[in-house]
Amino acid sequence: EFQPDAGTPEEREEVEKARKDYVNNKKLHGIHPCSDMLMRRQLIKESGIDLLSIPPVRLDENEQVNYDAVTTAVKKALRLNRAIQAHDGHWPAENAGSLLYTPPLIIALYISGTIDTILTKQHKKELIRFVYNHQNEDGGWGSYIEGHSTMIGSVLSYVMLRLLGEGLAESDDGNGAVERGRKWILDHGGAAGIPSWGKTYLAVLGVYEWEGCNPLPPEFWLFPSSFPFHPAKMWIYCRCTYMPMSYLYGKRYHGPITDLVLSLRQEIYNIPYEQIKWNQQRHNCCKEDLYYPHTLVQDLVWDGLHYFSEPFLKRWPFNKLRKRGLKRVVELMRYGATETRFITTGNGEKA
Repeated sequence: EFQPDAGTPEEREEVEKARKDYVNNKKLHGIHPCSDMLMRRQLIKESGIDLLSIPPVRLDENEQVNYDAVTTAVKKALRLNRAIQAHDGHWPAENAGSLLYTPPLIIALYISGTIDTILTKQHKKELIRFVYNHQNEDGGWGSYIEGHSTMIGSVLSYVMLRLLGEGLAESDDGNGAVERGRKWILDHGGAAGIPSWGKTYLAVLGVYEWEGCNPLPPEFWLFPSSFPFHPAKMWIYCRCTYMPMSYLYGKRYHGPITDLVLSLRQEIYNIPYEQIKWNQQRHNCCKEDLYYPHTLVQDLVWDGLHYFSEPFLKRWPFNKLRKRGLKRVVELMRYGATETRFITTGNGEKA
């Protein structure tokens, strides 16, 4: 639980200084990683290890490296590693290079109605601070903290801010970050050009239509394992991301259509939501996000699934095949979760 008066005044001052130093270093020197400064301070304090008990070794440029200097440096390194070890034995570290994993988790909390239960006011404040800190000068956000602005990074970060309670009006903390982010999105064609992962996340939230997503058929999981195109033969992270997405696509799932969802529908598109021709958006990808264009064969496969397979799988008796596919996906997801003690293979599938 957050305690605003925890620690000494000096320690709280150090925290604020670290925050300001991060912002200044990012602006002046282009340093984006946070170096886990706040977490390391806390771990070192909890460990009770005095890192200054061994004086540092300084050698001039022309000075010879000797045994004592190396031994002292190694001892200090080991002492630091002991100090930043968590109480349960592991060494925690921030995995924040990507800006694409946290927003889907916030979406999941929102559509499940637990966002205010799981996240305290202080949690939200720090999440918002994180998004503000990584906004680019042009108003957008990258797919990762050092990347150029992309549609998927900008839309997901913008949606995350709105779900966490940030409004469109300029705020003191964000210096108009929400409005600048929205401007970048609209100036680059609107959220209809978000790549496939983003289309899926937005469809689940209810601010994008499933008709604008290329097919992710869950029936592929029913193929024999010997089949050359069985999903099990995919790269593991591709496979484990496709698995839950295929379930959501097969169910055409979306969360409750709240006033905020309706507002987002009007905020991130250049034309009224009701006038968007969703089928034409399936292959639409913002040029800032298009690292490698779709091949003709790839588009033909997607179009074939969209125009021929999907209409049949929505009707009896073929809809029974879809139900079997969805059931199989749930079985595989549960197996993957329980066998890894709910750690799973990565944060992509959790998101």
